[in-house]
Amino acid sequence: MIRADFLQDLGIVHPIIQAPMSGGATTPQLVAAVCNAGVLGSLGAAYLTPDQIASDIKAIRALTDRPFNINLFAGGYTAQSQVDPKPMLAILAEIHEALGLPAPALPSWPPNSFNEQLEVVLNARPAVFSFTFGIPDPDALARLRRRGIRIVGTATTAKEGRRLDESGVTAIVAQGAEAGGHRGTFVDSFESSMIPTLALVQSICNETATPVIASGGLMDGREIAKAFASGAVAAQLGTAFLTTAESGISESYKRALLDLRTDTTTITRAFSGRPARGLANKFTARLAANEEIILPFPLQNTLTRPMRNAAAKLGNTDFQSLFAGQGASRTRFVSAATLIRNLVVELEHALSASA
Repeated sequence: MIRADFLQDLGIVHPIIQAPMSGGATTPQLVAAVCNAGVLGSLGAAYLTPDQIASDIKAIRALTDRPFNINLFAGGYTAQSQVDPKPMLAILAEIHEALGLPAPALPSWPPNSFNEQLEVVLNARPAVFSFTFGIPDPDALARLRRRGIRIVGTATTAKEGRRLDESGVTAIVAQGAEAGGHRGTFVDSFESSMIPTLALVQSICNETATPVIASGGLMDGREIAKAFASGAVAAQLGTAFLTTAESGISESYKRALLDLRTDTTTITRAFSGRPARGLANKFTARLAANEEIILPFPLQNTLTRPMRNAAAKLGNTDFQSLFAGQGASRTRFVSAATLIRNLVVELEHALSASA
């Protein structure tokens, strides 16, 4: 079977990575279960405080002695907003009332806590540190290397792949247009950076010598094999793990994915202020024709959090951010270990058929 050298060096059995989905999906239980099943588990820690990151790392290490990955946002924070918040607050006021919440109030500007979060990562020394939305400064990358931590960056274009290659990362995640969740774009416009996964893998492989990890719309072993044929050394899957037993998303979110029969995903800024792929719902539709009133990331994300949390508790999918990639209609309700066993069998069959 094809192996990524840096994963093999870490003792990872299968060339598969569970994507680091921030916002609660990647619980310590999910990360540990994935690691124990022979692939690289990832904690999406971007929204966690330093203390929460330390607590989750401790919980993961209590459940597994296998290597794992910690992921943070390395950019994307806007320092100020030129958008009038009143129209957005008016829409949320109606929704808050329907959900039984107090009237929304404009929060203070969320701080960029990357440096404080990184200190926890440096002290914990996970096997892998990954990032998206940009590239940490050279000093941060040097400090990670001195701790022996492998470094993985996210690219949505070949140009971003070249920037990551120049920074000296261990590997590059090629985030294709099909990927669920936030777009990792940090050089050109989001619109011009929507490149299909396999084409993006090929273009980054042609531009750099750094190992490339395919990410976006991969749901089974046959698709992982296609990613390898395009030049990838490993595959990163996120949506496939959302409906596992150990995933931390709400039960209504899981049910919405499992009930899908066709792809209903859309790219929206509605929930966070930054383009992200997820299932279309009442909130995305409400703002589809009013994008100019959406506040920038991360202010919009903080402002909509009470709505999203309340909707999740009520089982109301109209106002949750149901982030998912194309192919979400093929999710499976299984344990993480069972999903990985199925993926490996499918991959081995696909590779044998093409040999």
